[in-house]
Amino acid sequence: MTTINWRRVVVAGLAAGLVANGFDLLITVYLMASEFASMQARLGVTEEAATAWIPLFAATDFVWGILLVFTYAAIRPRFGPGPRTAVIGGMMLWLVVVIFAVVLVSLGLHTPQSFLKSSALYLVSALVSSTVGAALYKE
Repeated sequence: MTTINWRRVVVAGLAAGLVANGFDLLITVYLMASEFASMQARLGVTEEAATAWIPLFAATDFVWGILLVFTYAAIRPRFGPGPRTAVIGGMMLWLVVVIFAVVLVSLGLHTPQSFLKSSALYLVSALVSSTVGAALYKE
């Protein structure tokens, strides 16, 4: 069994995180702007309070990217190198997030419609980010 190339996990993970940040920008500013504005209004969150979290969300996306590439590197010996394995790894991590996001629906933070829409959009983000990171990962 080969060992994980940790340096490449971090470098490729940061690239995957950059892609995830791009998707977050696209999703929050354009594709789900009205849903997020409605959510902010329901919760009484000001625009200043919401934008104050942007640096933390951006950093989280880089950690997410590293986790995506680590997952790819960990399952690569079993599933083989390539985009199919990246998709499997990305989908597994996305499923974990979606399971916990169901709590947001039960608490009323997400409507069922916004949950489904954001879940689908973030699935695309996870799969593309994972595939980009996997393409840069080498053992």
